[in-house]
Amino acid sequence: MLDPRLARQSLARPLTASEQALAHELEAVFAAGTHDFSAVATALQMKGVARPSGSAEPWNLAALEMELATLNATLDAAYAKDGIGA
Repeated sequence: MLDPRLARQSLARPLTASEQALAHELEAVFAAGTHDFSAVATALQMKGVARPSGSAEPWNLAALEMELATLNATLDAAYAKDGIGA
């Protein structure tokens, strides 16, 4: 059963501009039918999407995995601090 607190779930912290840009581009890439993460990373590189970490290294599978893991860890930390629906 769904936790009722999730009905009003928030991020517990705002996304940065680069995190918002990445989310927007990921949605566009997925909507275009690309789902393989290597191909997603290639699409991000071709679109010139900035990495939220600030790294100037190119997008590739390892970079995408690292950026998403880092983003998830910071959101998890915000949830741990402020709770669900903060």
